[in-house]
Amino acid sequence: MAVMTISANGLGETREDLASRLNWLRAGVLGANDGIVSVAAVVVGVAGVTNSTGPILVAGLAAVLGGAISMALGEYVSVSSQTDSQKALGAEADEVVSPWHAALASALAFLAGSVLPMLAILLPPPAMRVPVTFVAVLVALAITGAVGAWIGRAKAGRAAVRVVVGGGLALAATFAVGSWLGASGVIG
Repeated sequence: MAVMTISANGLGETREDLASRLNWLRAGVLGANDGIVSVAAVVVGVAGVTNSTGPILVAGLAAVLGGAISMALGEYVSVSSQTDSQKALGAEADEVVSPWHAALASALAFLAGSVLPMLAILLPPPAMRVPVTFVAVLVALAITGAVGAWIGRAKAGRAAVRVVVGGGLALAATFAVGSWLGASGVIG
């Protein structure tokens, strides 16, 4: 039986609708956010060592593939555990989320998010790669944070700032480590 709730904006929705929307939020928007941040951190870190396109491309493609598979597997395992619990508590079949759908959505969202940092690092001239990637990634993170908040009916500004600060810290840290390793002669 569906139970109606009143959301912050006064619209009625069932608990199942809310759960479904929040599941797609996690698998979709957050998967894209992870694709943006993790791939950008890897390619910016490598760009801290070298301007050569080959190593940046290889590292970026490895991050894209490994990240998409990891996200799909993690989502599959997480949702499978949730599904097992729901079935043990007697949930009806239409109330149970598909682990395969969640895994596919997460992988596709990660892949979609990873396109931006790959293009941002590879298309500009070598001297502009890192600054362009930083700006593109931070703008994209602000958008994903705001969209995620909007879907979850939370405050967009706070969510956008949170993901921009986190993403900025990740980019700064990996670029600093890459630059230090390149300048120190450890790698180069």
